[in-house]
Amino acid sequence: MFILGAGNLAHKEYTKGILFLLTEILFIVELITKGFNSIYMLGSLGEKETGEIFNESKQVYEYVIGDNSMLILLYGVATFFMIAGFVVIWRAAVKSAYKVQVKSMRNQHIPTFKEEMLTYLDGNLHKTLLFLPSMGIILFTIIPVIFMMTMAFTNYDRDHQPPGNLFHWVGFTNFRQLLDFSGELGRTFWHVLGWTVVWAVFATFLNYFFAMIIALIINRKGTKFKSFWRFGFVLSIAVPQFVSLLIMNTMLQPEGAVNILLRNLGFLAQGQSLPFWTDVTWARVTLIVVNLWVGIPYGILTMTGILQNIPEDLYEAARVDGAKPVTIFFKITLPYMLFVTAPKLITDFVGNINNFNVIFLLTGGAPATMEYYKMSAGKTDLLVTWLYKLTIDQKDYNLGAVIAIFIFILSAVSALVVFKRTGSYKNEEGFQ
Repeated sequence: MFILGAGNLAHKEYTKGILFLLTEILFIVELITKGFNSIYMLGSLGEKETGEIFNESKQVYEYVIGDNSMLILLYGVATFFMIAGFVVIWRAAVKSAYKVQVKSMRNQHIPTFKEEMLTYLDGNLHKTLLFLPSMGIILFTIIPVIFMMTMAFTNYDRDHQPPGNLFHWVGFTNFRQLLDFSGELGRTFWHVLGWTVVWAVFATFLNYFFAMIIALIINRKGTKFKSFWRFGFVLSIAVPQFVSLLIMNTMLQPEGAVNILLRNLGFLAQGQSLPFWTDVTWARVTLIVVNLWVGIPYGILTMTGILQNIPEDLYEAARVDGAKPVTIFFKITLPYMLFVTAPKLITDFVGNINNFNVIFLLTGGAPATMEYYKMSAGKTDLLVTWLYKLTIDQKDYNLGAVIAIFIFILSAVSALVVFKRTGSYKNEEGFQ
């Protein structure tokens, strides 16, 4: 049990036994040489700073390399995952030894290493196919996310930048500061959070219902040239989104094409311009309107596919009963659409909470304001764009990590709570 592979070696499964034993040896060596020190240093995140120290004997300043808090934190997190991985392997080794012992007692055939490996191309093929994706998720998603989350409990900011400076654990101090409305940081957070929720609601539901209305108009029996109208609306998808957004940004500038056209047509006096990006209300409304341009075509495609799959029997039965078009829409079409698209509506809402491109490429968070923390956020910044500025521009990685945690909580909780209340979850076969 404590020597991995011993049970396999005792039953002449030499290859498997040696592999288990080598894994244990490598784990112990790694733990002794680096692992224990990484866990120990994790408590303080470093003790010696990098810098110049005066050497009395040589009468010169010497550059001394100290501890790197970021690497200590990373290696500490990685060590715990290494231990967790070894526990999984240890469990597999014990299970393997138990199985071979049972087969030996029952005089059953004990498969060779080659025979067992071949099962991973047959009966256990699912394990083979899932292995690499699972390892990829652990290495490139879970470990970085845990590493990022631990930063939220440190003072890793622009004044504590490794390797020149150390940063340390501060507990929930960052969370308290962010939630404290009386402080500048707290007020900024709650204002940005409020706009983020407002943006997500309008960007999601306006796109959804406008796409539904346009799809209904195109798909109605009296509409001619349906293919042409679909092509016209969907044409914007062919243009990369960032190109459309940058063009819109340029066109709506004070000296952009839209303002110049309005002046030439006499709607604006010379030198006058509409404050699309300089006024808070104008900027926020403009963002929502431009987002309709880039978002509605995708919704039209989805709605068209669903509308064409609504059973015609439902409509015929409603018409026989004397139902009018408005009644048919609210009693059949809308409930069916909501039933089918509820999961998409939820994912769109979460996606708009994290809609970095539209905000960053159109306004960059502007208009700027001195009311917010270190002027790190503008009046149109979402939590995700503010997070970007805090980490890239301000180097406040601890605050960025805290905001990322809150974004995850907001997205996950809203998605799970709403989804469990939808008909798609409660009554999967409701329209079948």
